[in-house]
Amino acid sequence: MQQRPLGKSSLSVAPLAFGGNVFGWSADEKRSFELLDAFVDAGFNLVDTADVYSAWVPGNSGGDSETIIGKWFKQSGKRDKVIIATKVAKWDKQPGLSPINIAQAVEGSLKRLQTDHIDLYQAHEDDASVPLEETLDAFSRLIDAGKVRVIGASNYSADRLAEALKVSSENHLPRYETLQPDYNLIDRAGYEKDLEPLIRKENIGVISYYSLASGFLSGKYRSESDLAKSSARGGAVKKYLTPRGMQILAALDDIASSHHAKPAQIALAWLMARPGITAPIASATSVEQLHELMGAAELSLSDEDVAQLNTASE
Repeated sequence: MQQRPLGKSSLSVAPLAFGGNVFGWSADEKRSFELLDAFVDAGFNLVDTADVYSAWVPGNSGGDSETIIGKWFKQSGKRDKVIIATKVAKWDKQPGLSPINIAQAVEGSLKRLQTDHIDLYQAHEDDASVPLEETLDAFSRLIDAGKVRVIGASNYSADRLAEALKVSSENHLPRYETLQPDYNLIDRAGYEKDLEPLIRKENIGVISYYSLASGFLSGKYRSESDLAKSSARGGAVKKYLTPRGMQILAALDDIASSHHAKPAQIALAWLMARPGITAPIASATSVEQLHELMGAAELSLSDEDVAQLNTASE
């Protein structure tokens, strides 16, 4: 399968990432193992999680997703087939990007993941209370110790990402090689206006989240009555039930029909074809659903397809 580099790093990944936020939430341990097996056995390798996943679930406290992945690593023996990406900063038990918190948080993640290194360690959100040089130096120490291979950023503004890159260059510190922004066919403006020019100029790899707009771009939700189909997603999808949203779904339906594909596959294929996008993140709670999403990597959209989607989503 085609591999794409993560920024300027030595790591390369298949063009779809599995979002591990569902592990320990809408997918129990047994189902999570099945999903991970199916994903890796199909030739994909980037699994994204965070220390805070899934602390929002009643009965969970955080670290749940990493723990499940770690158990799967031990049981399956497939650690060497995975580029594991996790994050620090948003868990109330390990908040922020101070050097001491980063040093402590990484040890917890390594233990839960049952591994001796994290391939991609990401700042889950910016922490303006800590000088960027201190944060990047803390990450540098982890790289020097062999505990982390590459670092990335999530939820950074263009200004702060640019500043971080400048600090890295001026102080000979490792730079953020990846960015995780909220980006999809319906939520375009925030990323395309400021972040896209920067990441393309600096050759930063992009791992977009909410790639299917909480499931709206799957075509599953087309009216208010459909929102009850998912207690986890329905509330987030309501804002997309607009004339523009329906226009986008119509374009997805049309192009999906011509490719004998599903709307979700077309929405992911559009992201994969976008310059600068390395691997959109998508989650699944059944192996059948996962195979459908992975099928997006086999699609090749024409210039006319892309133009139709761009026009519908303007």
